[in-house]
Amino acid sequence: MKKENNNVVNLNSVSKNARKRDLKNDEILNNLEHFGVPQEQIDQAMKILSMATGNKELYIGTKRSPHSKVRFAQHLQENLGFLNKQEYLSSKEKVFLSDVIPYIAFSSNCIVLDIKEKNPVPANITEISKLINSNRSNTSTTINSLVKKGILAKAESGIEGNNVKAYSLFVNPHIIFAGDKDKVPEHLQVMFHKAMKMKILKDLPDKLF
Repeated sequence: MKKENNNVVNLNSVSKNARKRDLKNDEILNNLEHFGVPQEQIDQAMKILSMATGNKELYIGTKRSPHSKVRFAQHLQENLGFLNKQEYLSSKEKVFLSDVIPYIAFSSNCIVLDIKEKNPVPANITEISKLINSNRSNTSTTINSLVKKGILAKAESGIEGNNVKAYSLFVNPHIIFAGDKDKVPEHLQVMFHKAMKMKILKDLPDKLF
């Protein structure tokens, strides 16, 4: 009975992998057709490849870009230019935002201790001040100001020493975003929903949600 169960698992695995290959092939073929490659040429190429491999099952793949693991955060240039014209941010606030860019986690847009970690740990105010080589008092003042202006958002994330509430800090993706602008995570949309209705921010030229 155990052997039969193993066979079922193996068959399910093979079937699942086959479906994944079919979906990947269909995606690439659709892309080829979208970019102007006639279906007849695609079919002919597939036929030739099949014959060349002894009619074995074909898998079409694309080479992964050597830059696919490069971490980056995007400035929304039009929005920053707009804020500059409105004199919305102070010099200290601009410097702070520039300094924390290396610590903005991909997709979550949370300021963390190390963006390379599989599960990044949010950085508190004291830790952020150390990361950007600033004193805690100035860092705290700047953060509170940016929260009031809707550029940062605080989310309670537990209790630290001395029973002090711990907060995670997130950057408004309309200013700086480490992720896909077409797929802004729901938690960021919820956090900055009200902020994007504030005076000046509601008039930003480029809206992600």
